[in-house]
Amino acid sequence: MFATAGSCLQRRAVSPGKMSVPGSYQAAAGPSSVPSAPPSYEETVAVNSYYPMPPAPAPGPTTGLVTGPDGKGMNPPAYYTQPVPVPNANAIAVQTVYVQQPVSFFDRPIQMCCPSCNKMIVTQLSYNAGALTWLSCGSLCLLGCVAGCCFIPFCVDALQDVDHYCPNCKALLGTYKRL
Repeated sequence: MFATAGSCLQRRAVSPGKMSVPGSYQAAAGPSSVPSAPPSYEETVAVNSYYPMPPAPAPGPTTGLVTGPDGKGMNPPAYYTQPVPVPNANAIAVQTVYVQQPVSFFDRPIQMCCPSCNKMIVTQLSYNAGALTWLSCGSLCLLGCVAGCCFIPFCVDALQDVDHYCPNCKALLGTYKRL
């Protein structure tokens, strides 16, 4: 008899009346092919089968002595306790500190948490004469605007430095320098 597997031919010997199927279960040879009952729970778990049991104590009076590894008797400890931590005179107190992200100040009001009063605020602006204001005034003087036009930079907010204040506690929060 021939069986095809892919493009190859395989020859198998098959006796008439007995068909063999690859991978089929063959019953064990013996007086009975009926399986026996499964093992009991104790047999399956095998309680204490991996841990040898110590021999039973010999009958007689017992003392408080236990035989140690060297064969000598020793007294067992009454109980075991965890060690109690000893108070340290040099103990360090831990304090949580919240660090605020650095804030970049510009020429516009910003919303932030005031570090002085810890409230959410929008900063108030105050304009002050800075380096750019004085350089603009000096350059206008050199160009011939000495009749009062050289003071125009002191009236223009875009040429002055900006201070940011808290509207609640009036604390100075930061400064934006133009130059």
